[in-house]
Amino acid sequence: MMNIWELYKNSHWVEPFLMGSICLFVGLSAVLYLLIIESRNRKIKQEKLRNDYEQVIVELMYSVVFMDTPFSLVKEDPNYVLFLKNKYFRAVLAESVINLHKNYDGVYALKLEQFYKESELINTSFRKLKSHKWEVKCKGITELAEMNITEAFDTIISISKSKNKTLKITAINAAIKLEGIKGIIHLTGHPYPVDDWTQLNIINAFKKHDIGDVQGVEYLLESKNTTVVALGLKIIKELKLTQKLHHVEQLTQKAPSTLIQYEAQSVLQALTVNLANE
Repeated sequence: MMNIWELYKNSHWVEPFLMGSICLFVGLSAVLYLLIIESRNRKIKQEKLRNDYEQVIVELMYSVVFMDTPFSLVKEDPNYVLFLKNKYFRAVLAESVINLHKNYDGVYALKLEQFYKESELINTSFRKLKSHKWEVKCKGITELAEMNITEAFDTIISISKSKNKTLKITAINAAIKLEGIKGIIHLTGHPYPVDDWTQLNIINAFKKHDIGDVQGVEYLLESKNTTVVALGLKIIKELKLTQKLHHVEQLTQKAPSTLIQYEAQSVLQALTVNLANE
């Protein structure tokens, strides 16, 4: 202990310490600079690749969607075979197909969905559902829902029980898009409170996707979870489901709480006015 104290007092250590610190700082700065340069070069190269790939994808999509070229012929074309095996190309292709699908409907949308399946882009989306990262799962869910892959419904429903709020909302919205009211019926047995933000997103999903068949929404009113009951009432009120008037009337007579009773009475009054105006 005394030797350390003596070494500290004689101050001979100061100069080598400072020199070492300066060298370490310069070394770390140089490494950081090289990493930044490498990252920048990688992004530039990736952006150039994306531009090149997008030109190929435009030709490919035009051929498949508008010229009715079957995918079996595309796979035999040597101009596309190497591209289709490239992981980054497939990522850009998937992004392009999904964005195109958002802008088309009818026959063109069906062709894009068929291509999505035949090119096995669907498998990549399904793999994302198994990711441990919630943001990757969200992306996979959104892709499958956009491409109307109903086979993913059960998996998406199981993911909707996640405690991560963003993941939960994304999964429920996707389930609504795929199967309408069936996408929320499972909430009747939901043990946890459905907060106002989640409820708002669910209602907006119904409006956005213009769900025509609402048969079964009344089951939410029978849930033991009062927040699910409140959600059912809000959906009935917002969508003006006058055909559910009888179920709301029954709820006012056997509401599980005073708050739900008041809310049911409010919805009943609104539905009665809507019915009178029809």
